Amino acid sequence: MTQYFDPLETRSPEARAEALARALPEQIARAQALPGYGGSLDGVAASQITEIADLARLPVLRKSDLGRAQGAAAPFGGLTSLPAAGFAHIFQSPGPIYEPGGVGHDWWRMGRFLHACGVGRGDIVQNCFGYHLTPAGMIFENGARAVGAAVLPAGTGQTELQARAAHDVGVTAYAGTPDYLKVILDKADEMGLPLRITKAAVGGGALFPSLRAEYAARGIACLQCYATADLGNIAYESAAMEGMIVDEGVIVEIVTPGTGNPVAPGDVGEVVVTTLNPDYPLIRFATGDLSAVMEGESPCGRTNLRIKGWMGRADQTTKIKGMFVRPEQVAALVARHDSIARARVIASREGEADVMTVRIETAGGEAEHFAGSVIETLKLKGRIEIVPPGSLPNDGKVIEDLRSYE
Repeated sequence: MTQYFDPLETRSPEARAEALARALPEQIARAQALPGYGGSLDGVAASQITEIADLARLPVLRKSDLGRAQGAAAPFGGLTSLPAAGFAHIFQSPGPIYEPGGVGHDWWRMGRFLHACGVGRGDIVQNCFGYHLTPAGMIFENGARAVGAAVLPAGTGQTELQARAAHDVGVTAYAGTPDYLKVILDKADEMGLPLRITKAAVGGGALFPSLRAEYAARGIACLQCYATADLGNIAYESAAMEGMIVDEGVIVEIVTPGTGNPVAPGDVGEVVVTTLNPDYPLIRFATGDLSAVMEGESPCGRTNLRIKGWMGRADQTTKIKGMFVRPEQVAALVARHDSIARARVIASREGEADVMTVRIETAGGEAEHFAGSVIETLKLKGRIEIVPPGSLPNDGKVIEDLRSYE
């Protein structure tokens, strides 16, 4: 097996920028032609959106927007370039939200990740992602086809049958959630069935270091990816296991939660993705996940941007004193004053009462100076604490709930 899936992975920054300058305006123009965007991209000169920084001028598309659009125009809300019958599959996720799927070469871009896992011709992949309504099973099956591997479409459950099939078929690779592989391995041990699995491509849950170490002790190299039902593969680990490398078919931005404003390099924020898939051109789609950009390139030789992987959820909406406080309200508070670098709302309890504390990073100014803005933007009175620039944690949180619910 060659080291890289294709030459795109090792492009120079200049070559990648040149390709993006061609592809991005075309994708923006496709989106502008779709009724589902409802004029939100009107007035945008697609030819002027040629690099990642230019995307900050465009609105963010959220899951709730998909739901509203699909409610008005089922099943895909006028956001696809093909009619529903033009796709190979139609999936349903909780909401419900409907997602299209294709079977063209690596439509979901999962082949790149499986290749990085060492999966290819001669491998048999036991695919333990679900096939019923949701797309994960087909996403990984499509990736396996892209690298020439055979697939045992196992889905989840029936652990004894899973272990028996893995043994009888001679499965060499696993695809599924991180913890379910251990269930199969333990059941095979209990049944006295030796297995040949040496590779694992996982996603959809946390891969804890202790679990990865246990797999390694069994001779199984386990790598993880970051993917969603709407976007397919976003980023993936290589054997270097230093962060996640952004896939070549998407553009990733990290923004302040509740806004579309890019954070400073290295800061934690919400993952916003623009896909270059012409069939489903999602522009600045907010995943609701937190991550951060890593400096430099991966030691494996792949040159695209790296992120730190999943670092929590960006939707920090919290009810305080019976009122919801949302990240976009905190962003509005910061935007009101040039002197505010960052702000953080902290919910706590004193006795049986909620307390809201607003910590404001600023080089100058008294708490009273910001009191009116706090009430107007957050719709609540609260304590205001002035803290020096750089003192708030770099964890992507703008709302922190310290109350115990036990």
